[in-house]
Amino acid sequence: MRLGNLERSVMEALWNHPEGMFAQDLADGLASRPAVTTVLTVLVRLSRKGLVSRERQGRAHLYRAGADRDTFVAETMRAALDEAGDVEAAVSRFVGTVSPEVAAALREALDGRDEAAR
Repeated sequence: MRLGNLERSVMEALWNHPEGMFAQDLADGLASRPAVTTVLTVLVRLSRKGLVSRERQGRAHLYRAGADRDTFVAETMRAALDEAGDVEAAVSRFVGTVSPEVAAALREALDGRDEAAR
């Protein structure tokens, strides 16, 4: 799932504040200094995408990330592969671009998956 720049900034802020944030605090903390109404619009969109949850606290809502950053990245990677015309080619090209550390992490994850399947 692709995020726009402001959506990404809001998610980064929420991931960095797992206790949650109010829309005003989000707007005040973002480098682009958007209006609170703009942040609220983005939060509604992110909520519809299942990325943000909200809880009423007094007259305002406290917003939290619906999933952690690693889960989001994994879902995004899976969705990208679902869109590939040739999954094998896409994976091969991806693996050709990763660092040795990422390649080792991929090997370890696949080995763990194979062991769990036995």
